[in-house]
Amino acid sequence: MEITSHTTPCRAIQAAPGLSGFVEAYRRVRNTARFLLANLYDFDPAHDAVPVEHLAELERWALHQTHALAERCLAGYEDFEFHLVFHALNDFCSVDLSAFYLDVRKDRLYCERAQGHERRATQTVLHAILDVLVRLMAPVLSFTAEDVWRFMPGAGRPDSVLLAGLAPPPVAWRAPDVAARFERLLTVRGAVSKAIEEARQAGLVKQSSEARVALGAPSADGLGTLLAERAADLPSLFLVAEVALGGADGAPESPLVPGLRVRVERAPGEKCPRCWNIRALGQDPRHPDLCERCAGVVA
Repeated sequence: MEITSHTTPCRAIQAAPGLSGFVEAYRRVRNTARFLLANLYDFDPAHDAVPVEHLAELERWALHQTHALAERCLAGYEDFEFHLVFHALNDFCSVDLSAFYLDVRKDRLYCERAQGHERRATQTVLHAILDVLVRLMAPVLSFTAEDVWRFMPGAGRPDSVLLAGLAPPPVAWRAPDVAARFERLLTVRGAVSKAIEEARQAGLVKQSSEARVALGAPSADGLGTLLAERAADLPSLFLVAEVALGGADGAPESPLVPGLRVRVERAPGEKCPRCWNIRALGQDPRHPDLCERCAGVVA
């Protein structure tokens, strides 16, 4: 009877329905930190960091979101509203990073030249994000934060993250104009993802990387101009093989973005065995089985 009285509350706690959400949220934050660390194994911030003014707009957006995260968490700590910190960290890792930024930049991290500007720029942002994230985690996830701190690249840091402080990130990270543009691009991305899922269910494509997307956007509200200005970046942002501006006449209007028409079809080309993107292979005679980008990197 005495053993039962001690074990029953533990079983009740394990069965509590709310705890599974906290466990999942913790794993998400921890796994995000693991991913960031894993892609910084060859990065030295003293020699490899790229100045903020030389970063692409997607990297500027990521830094802006990190700055906003720090503001929310610092305000939560000041007001002893620790649940706000928990929700901010969870949302940032799951929405801003896992579902978008890291998903888009995996191709650059894995497939671009190791010492190239593109990869080093993304690593610069990953290191900056991790440095802020681990400090914000420290008061509520102390042991995990200490583990991450021990493996972070860079010299001259305090022995413990708890001695590092919670200073706000640099003001230069703020880029509200970039954030506003990406807010619109993310709504288009959502419409494209919905159209691709419908095409997948119809058997046109198996996954987004096989899709060629044609977009028809109104010019009255500036969306068409915004897409045209960033046409070269749209395939990577949408995780598709190709994006064409135009050629969507007759396609249904997206319920997510008024006036936007999206047509999805299978992209021409073959799957590159190195980057897994659907592209024309054999453009470089040195590596006829690779796409042009991968052949150049390997060479």
